[in-house]
Amino acid sequence: EVQLVESGGGMVQPGGSLRLSCVASGFAFSAYDMSWVRQRPGKGPEWISSINRDGGRTQSIDSVKGRFTISRDNAQNQLYLQMTNLQPEDTALYRCARGWGIGVDFRGQGTQVTVSS
Repeated sequence: EVQLVESGGGMVQPGGSLRLSCVASGFAFSAYDMSWVRQRPGKGPEWISSINRDGGRTQSIDSVKGRFTISRDNAQNQLYLQMTNLQPEDTALYRCARGWGIGVDFRGQGTQVTVSS
C-alpha cells in the first residue's frame, strides 16, 4: 500500500520558518520524482515544487523561489520542504505527492501550515 505521511506543520509568525517532512512507503521511493502541493483556504490545489529522482533537479513556482527549498533523502525514503520567510498567503494544507508537477498520481493527507501574527 502506497503511503505518504507528512509532518512538521504548525503555526508561525510572518517571517518565520518551518521544515516539512514526508515519509514514503509502499513503493520504490528512489524511482519516482516527488512534489509538494498545497491547498489554500477556499482555493483549489496548487503545485509548488518538484524534485527529480536523484535530487539533482528541482523546479518551483515563482512565489516560493528563494524562500522554499525541496530536497530528498532516498536512503531514508523522505521528502522535505524547508520554508523560510513565511507569509500569511502561505497558509495552506501542504501535501506530499508522488510525481512531477501536474502529473502527480498520489498525495498524502497533508500537514497544516498557518502563518499569522
